[in-house]
Amino acid sequence: MKTKMSNYSWLEKIIDQFKKLPGIGEKSALRITLYLLNSSEKDIEEFAKTIVETKKNLKFCSICGGLTINDPCEICSDPARDHTTLMVVEKPQDIFTIEKTGMFRGIYHVLGGLISPSQGVTPDKLRIKKLMERIGKGNFNEIIIATSPTVEGETTALYIKELLTGMNIKISRLASGVPFGSDLEYIDERTLSQALAHRISLKD
Repeated sequence: MKTKMSNYSWLEKIIDQFKKLPGIGEKSALRITLYLLNSSEKDIEEFAKTIVETKKNLKFCSICGGLTINDPCEICSDPARDHTTLMVVEKPQDIFTIEKTGMFRGIYHVLGGLISPSQGVTPDKLRIKKLMERIGKGNFNEIIIATSPTVEGETTALYIKELLTGMNIKISRLASGVPFGSDLEYIDERTLSQALAHRISLKD
C-alpha cells in the first residue's frame, strides 16, 4: 500500500507523473524524481526542451508509418538498406525493438494495430491496404510478418498471408522462440534475434 507523504505533496506530484510511464513503479518514480531534482537547472531545462521539441516535430513516415522527424524516415530513405525485404510490424515501437537487435537490414511497414473483431478492429481500419499497394509497386523478395505471437497477432498474420497467396514472394514469420502471448516490444534482444534468424516460411 502506498504511504502518503503528507509533507511532500510537491514531490508526490512529480512522482505521480513518472508513474504514468510504462514499467515505472513507486520506487523507480521516486529515484528518477530525486535524480532530476539533484540535477542542474540547465540540465533539466535541456531535458524538458528536447522532449517538447521532439513531440512537436514528430510525425508518421508517409511510407512505412513509423515515427520520424523527417519524412520519409531515415530507414525508408536509406539506399544502403535492403529494399527487397519488408518486415510487417504492429506498431512504430516494434521498429525500435527490431533495430536494437542489429539483425535486420531491410525496411518496415507498420500496420497500426492488429485485427481484433471483438474490439471492433477490422482489416479496413489498419494499414493493410497500404501494405498491398506497396508490395504491388515494389520489387520485394521476402515479406516477414513480425506481429506479436498473440491470438490477434496470429489472426493478422494469417490474413496477410492469404492476401499474398499466389504472389512470387517468400512469406515468413518469426520463429517460435518468441513466447506465445507476449508483446514484441517487451521481448529481449537475444530471443528476438534468434527468432528473426530462424524465421519460418508461411508458404506450403
